[in-house]
Amino acid sequence: MDSRLTQRAVAAWLEDDYPVIRRDAVAQKAQIHWGDEMGMRSDHQTGTTYGRKGHTPVIRGTGQRASCNMISTIANRGDLRFMVFQGRFTGLVFIAFLQRLIQSVERKVFLIVDGHPVHRAAAVQRWLSARAEAIRLFVLPAYSPELNPDERLNNDVKSNAVGQRRARCRQEDSMRYAAE
Repeated sequence: MDSRLTQRAVAAWLEDDYPVIRRDAVAQKAQIHWGDEMGMRSDHQTGTTYGRKGHTPVIRGTGQRASCNMISTIANRGDLRFMVFQGRFTGLVFIAFLQRLIQSVERKVFLIVDGHPVHRAAAVQRWLSARAEAIRLFVLPAYSPELNPDERLNNDVKSNAVGQRRARCRQEDSMRYAAE
């Protein structure tokens, strides 16, 4: 997508779409959540380290790779909801998360997400239309992760939780992600 088109779409969303979402959320006593999903791997590296001059630092690992995924939302006032899962991000995974989300929030949810195909899947849209009194989905303009505060959460998890210390096995990975 042309960067000028992206800039215009982002500006229009900020000036036109988001104020309407906020106004409707206030009128319907809804809570605005920002959502995203990410993958995590046990061999993810981030940051820097130190080593003796002329010697490449070595980060010890087992050679075994493990991965898991996380879907999360963060509300405008900081409320956080997340779910760690294995395997691909599918409509069924998203629906399971949405069900947990609406059960844990005591009022209507306005969820703002990116344009991932799962968010637009027919099964997800059917599920949402059957629960219109509890949840409503909004889509950000394409190529605009800077608008989504949940992207910062993903960055923090990858940089400070996953990337700073390697897990020795999948169980340690799972326990660490659940604890943090």
